Amino acid sequence: MPMLTRLANPARFMRASSTALPWLGALATGVIAVGLVWGLVFAPPDYQQGESVRIMFVHVPSAWMAMSAYLFIAVASGVALVWRHPLADIAAQAAAPVGAGFTAVCLASGSLWGRPMWGAWWVWDARLTSVLVLFFLYLGYIALVNAFDDRTRGARAGSLLALVGVVNLPIIKFSVDWWNTLHQPASVLRLGAPTIALSMLLPLLVMALGFMLLFGWLVLLRMRAALNERKAHALRLYGQLAAGEPRLPMAPPVADVAARAALR
Repeated sequence: MPMLTRLANPARFMRASSTALPWLGALATGVIAVGLVWGLVFAPPDYQQGESVRIMFVHVPSAWMAMSAYLFIAVASGVALVWRHPLADIAAQAAAPVGAGFTAVCLASGSLWGRPMWGAWWVWDARLTSVLVLFFLYLGYIALVNAFDDRTRGARAGSLLALVGVVNLPIIKFSVDWWNTLHQPASVLRLGAPTIALSMLLPLLVMALGFMLLFGWLVLLRMRAALNERKAHALRLYGQLAAGEPRLPMAPPVADVAARAALR
């Protein structure tokens, strides 16, 4: 919490993120490049799936990030609702399109794998259906946040939806155990040792680390863009106040607060 409190100041966050972004972006690029070459070139083919198993090195980390990103949004939404952290809503809204992108990659790569393995691009399997619901939750969150003219009301409504949608995460995780599905059971994140060979597990974990770093880099970029946008809007309001332009009766207090926050 002390670190969260320190970064609650937008100016301090902008300084810290400007230092971290280049390193984070370079690290994410390097790790993903190593993981892709390792998984797509040097990892052995599967004795049953053959070369099509290489889709796993994109599909599985995308699935992990799809769920992790939504959990991040839910935690940030809870922090925003309970502690009124000034950057929590911005972090959640910045992460939503990134998480939706990972979910779309997960669904697309799963379909590419399912065509040769199952003989169909899509089946209404419990795991596939629950991940599709997760994708719709992302889209619903993004739409709900932007459905209100009042940014605060939109953020609050989106936060409530994000918290309610968390119930879908354990359904995704345990769907292969609770129902008889076509999707294979967990082979890495399971009780006991992973059932996947080490020659495939290591590049898979490298790709997962790369996707995690990519997520952090993209979220920081989007947060900085959102803060700059709000600062520019506050400066325009401040300029209108200074010029004495006509405004709505309730505008001055809101404009003064926004301008002071942006000009710290």
